[in-house]
Amino acid sequence: MSVVEQARRARVAAEALALATRTTKDAALHAMADALVARTPEILAANATDLAAGREAGLSAAVLDRLALDAERVAGIADALRQMAALPDPVGEVVRGSTLPNGLELRQIRVPFGVVGIIYEARPNVTVDAAGICLKSGNAALLRGSSSAANSNSALVAVLRDAVAGAGLPPDAVQLLDATSRDSVKELMRARGLVDVLIPRGGASLIRTVVEESTVPVIETGVGNCHVYVDAAADVSMAVAITLNAKTQRLSTCNTAESLLVHAAVAETFLPPMLAAFAEAGVTVHGDERVVAHSAAVLPVTEEDFATEYLAAEISVAVVDSLDAAVAHIRRYGTGHTEAIVTDSTGAAREFVARVDAAAVMVNASTRFTDGGEFGFGAEIGISTQKLHARGPMGLPELTSTKYVVTGDGHLRG
Repeated sequence: MSVVEQARRARVAAEALALATRTTKDAALHAMADALVARTPEILAANATDLAAGREAGLSAAVLDRLALDAERVAGIADALRQMAALPDPVGEVVRGSTLPNGLELRQIRVPFGVVGIIYEARPNVTVDAAGICLKSGNAALLRGSSSAANSNSALVAVLRDAVAGAGLPPDAVQLLDATSRDSVKELMRARGLVDVLIPRGGASLIRTVVEESTVPVIETGVGNCHVYVDAAADVSMAVAITLNAKTQRLSTCNTAESLLVHAAVAETFLPPMLAAFAEAGVTVHGDERVVAHSAAVLPVTEEDFATEYLAAEISVAVVDSLDAAVAHIRRYGTGHTEAIVTDSTGAAREFVARVDAAAVMVNASTRFTDGGEFGFGAEIGISTQKLHARGPMGLPELTSTKYVVTGDGHLRG
């Protein structure tokens, strides 16, 4: 089936979803969750095929980690759907309303986008998260995953479509596009008028391609070159713990710290325990001259290192002479995703928050908290690093647009 035909079927499904009650949508989400758990063996069998092919193809450890499923991960994905069912339905929410001086009643309400296309790389969990959040927000989902996860995604979507149909909603609310052909991506990006919005999730190259070549409106989700800045007034033990968590809690995510900036005033007391902690965790450090001086294990840092989203056990480290220098570094190399400061100074924290341009700014907390689930949004569709339509973790409200409803009593404009 062509992408155009799938998009047309998605539009028909979207009409039904837009009218579905919260009770019906939540029942479908619970049915999807239960089906995932019940059919875990077939999902894992399909995933094992993808993993074997990925190892043979030489995929990196980070990509294989994103690709891998086990019973615990499937159960977690199912739980995310159940949590989503417990969240308020954004559709129909009144964003604002008033009675105009002429007596007209004005309301701005949330409505679904309609058809949402998601282009993403080797993360089967995104298949379920995207399908669930689209359904809850009244949108039909066109999913285009990577070829490396083709078997996993096919198995997952088959389970989800059966569950959606069993709940009384059109199964075409969730459709998977052909991952074996690049043409399906091109067709999806050019399906303007059939697809309302595209959301790319993946590496810089994928996102750049979709943004530059799509005629369908795009919400740009982010590459995460995230920084931790350890201020002169930082508590050293707290700073070590936060930085280690931000870098190592999970290496392959966009909210993982990739660069560490250390104020010169605290470098002598902070760097020795920090470098020791990195060494114990197996993290390779690329440091400037002042960092190299603390350990022979530190590799000299390059401009490319400072600009790199490693998604691996590597980090760039620099000593800076002021908060101004830290902000300047972040403005030069950051990607507008998540930036963190560790400090006991309220003034430094306020200045950092005010001056750093990012979707999320952490004060004395790990960058790993930039996440829809951690923010209480339920499963997210992605983390937007742009400034139009949405910014930061995109939960249910961000998967809607609005319309104005104006109610009069025979009003005529003079």
